[in-house]
Amino acid sequence: MPVRNADATWNGSLKEGQGNLKLGSGREGTYSFSSRFESGTGTNPEELIAAAHAGCYSMALSAGLGKAGFNPQKVHTTAEVSLEKVGEGFKITRIRLRSEAKVPGIEARQFQEIAEKTKSGCPVSQALSATPIELEARLI
Repeated sequence: MPVRNADATWNGSLKEGQGNLKLGSGREGTYSFSSRFESGTGTNPEELIAAAHAGCYSMALSAGLGKAGFNPQKVHTTAEVSLEKVGEGFKITRIRLRSEAKVPGIEARQFQEIAEKTKSGCPVSQALSATPIELEARLI
């Protein structure tokens, strides 16, 4: 299996500095104190974690549904990563996954079972397991 990579550079002090992220695929983005802790433009580590988790969960749910004999037409997941001040520092305190899927022929109960199992089995969920992960999954 391939090893994925990214790198980040930060220039300057915490509040006035600027950072640059470069993904192994070649995509780049900037980040700053404002884009991370306020509502400034640019990306931030938590947004990238959310994207990774949403993408992984959607693929893993599709795989789980396929293994159970269902062919999903669509799986869409949104991830919200909460960063909060805890003590003297900051901590990711919660991740909320909201997923909806169009899956012909599946019963709601069976879908919920597969969705919950996927929450703990997705590789990114496993990597983030020290953080509480909530799931809201529904059929469309």
